[in-house]
Amino acid sequence: MTPVIHIDKDPAVPSPDDDSFYCWVSATLNHLKQPLPAHPEVSFRINDVKEMAELNARFRAKAGPTNVLSFPADLATEQTASLLGDIAICSPIVLAEAGEQGKSEQSHWAHLTVHGVLHLLGYDHITPADAQTMESLEIAILGGLGFNDPYQLSDLREPSP
Repeated sequence: MTPVIHIDKDPAVPSPDDDSFYCWVSATLNHLKQPLPAHPEVSFRINDVKEMAELNARFRAKAGPTNVLSFPADLATEQTASLLGDIAICSPIVLAEAGEQGKSEQSHWAHLTVHGVLHLLGYDHITPADAQTMESLEIAILGGLGFNDPYQLSDLREPSP
């Protein structure tokens, strides 16, 4: 399966290269092995705090920015069934969280991308059981990409002697 990735980046904020997003989306879709179109499409918007706060208020009725928002496509109303949906990621929050949690920026970007794609495919973390399922998938997918468990507080600190 070959995903089609559309990425719209706010030029004022840093973000990984497009190939990284392609790799992370591909790994997520291939790990799940569920029926999908031959060329599933995902659109990304990499934004700043102000824009993310506006999206969070408009679509979730929540004040302030968040790290990632996913907007699954309503396939019943889409002209093409290949569109999985849109993902917005707030670059300044990703970078701040990575620093606060002692994680590499790359690993946190990968985690939020995988997390967003799973939401597009119907996974959620509202109930404890759903959260366990989703977190297990994230850990496995990221592990396959060479990243540590994203739910550990650090992947940068040296182990104690």
